[in-house]
Amino acid sequence: MSDFMLPDIGEGIVECEVVEWHVAEGDVIEEDQPVVEVMTDKALVEITAPEAGRVTRLYVKKGEIAKVHAPLFGYVAEGEPEKESDSQAGAETQDAPVETPDEAAAPQPSENQPSENLGPAARVPTRESRSPDGDADATEAPGRGPYGRIPAAPAVRRLLREHGLALEEVPGSGPQGRVLKEDVLGYLESHDVRQESDEERGGDEAVAAGLAPAGPVSGEVRIEPLRGVRAVMARRMVEAASTIPHFQYGEEIDVTALLALRERLKPLAAAEETRLTLMPFFMKAMALAVREAPVINARLNDDASEIHYLPSVNVGMAVDSRAGLLVPNVKGVERLSLLSVAAEVQRLTEAARAGRVSQEDLKGGTLSISNIGALGGTYAAPIINAPEVAIVAIGKTQWLPRFDAEDRVVKRAIMTVTWAGDHRIIDGGTIARFCNAWKGYLEAPETMLLHLT
Repeated sequence: MSDFMLPDIGEGIVECEVVEWHVAEGDVIEEDQPVVEVMTDKALVEITAPEAGRVTRLYVKKGEIAKVHAPLFGYVAEGEPEKESDSQAGAETQDAPVETPDEAAAPQPSENQPSENLGPAARVPTRESRSPDGDADATEAPGRGPYGRIPAAPAVRRLLREHGLALEEVPGSGPQGRVLKEDVLGYLESHDVRQESDEERGGDEAVAAGLAPAGPVSGEVRIEPLRGVRAVMARRMVEAASTIPHFQYGEEIDVTALLALRERLKPLAAAEETRLTLMPFFMKAMALAVREAPVINARLNDDASEIHYLPSVNVGMAVDSRAGLLVPNVKGVERLSLLSVAAEVQRLTEAARAGRVSQEDLKGGTLSISNIGALGGTYAAPIINAPEVAIVAIGKTQWLPRFDAEDRVVKRAIMTVTWAGDHRIIDGGTIARFCNAWKGYLEAPETMLLHLT
């Protein structure tokens, strides 16, 4: 029997969350068959079977954290005789059944009494009979599991949090010092700190304050840990919002001609199995407009003492994936044709929404687009995706009345955009000139032909 160790995924990642198991214990697996999906700080990673065989153990449950170089699952290779792995043997003590009142009342074996003649409750391994090193004579600290942790079920831990107690405060009566629900309730009673339930306390306080009629309060707070991509996004957004002085600039763009051009080009792109959206036009026009204001495609060094002008325009696009907000980028937009940009946008969007975008596609962005209008928003104040120095939020396109050159009211497709720039190196005039150039290409898209290489 072999254990599959969680490999080093790179980027300094030391742990990840198990998102979905595609197999169960006892399932037969083929080589390279998807076994589990794990979420790192960057993206969703699919781990496949190293060889054909049968799964014997899943060491980490869905939603729990797996450590790099620690066992992820156990398996028996095809044609290999089954034998208990070291990791599985060491984990037996952690999976010992929770002691019930009936089991607690069962007679305990004496030192000279063989355990095989006793009932199930007496066969639970004791702290003296097993240690992490496998030494039968080794002993552990009282009230500790085989790895120095105090075992307790999630419901018990939640009960402790509700009453403001630490796990170490309550003596455990279960196997390996496991803290049971009865232990917590007994501790509360003996220390006279047992509190009313949430329903009773919430209802009584409301009645006493004259705010609500007496009665039970339904529901409870659902707690979800902040992990993976969402945790990284939270950290980076706080850092960017608190360290970068944001300058906001809004504009309206008439995309009537652009919409008509896209409709004419869509069948040609479809013939190349490519979906043509407005995003490739936004990116290509942005790469051309950078020539009017190169500082838009630059970045500051770590101590903000130098401006580094970047040779390629790598435009990122925010994608609302199931893993969280991801911003993959299209590399070298200034060198790509419109069709090539569209193909990259399609590839990255599909990969990001599936949570399987590569690390390379997430690195190296120089500008970002947040197409919030696809969900219905009109205006937004985006936060810069550091170390970039600018980002644009694109609002929804609306058909609105406008005056033409002869002062006649006509229907036009108007799109709102809001730029955010790093005010340390981008001033109002710079972002206005850049936006005017970008707007010009989008309102008269045929002018981009003069500059395409």
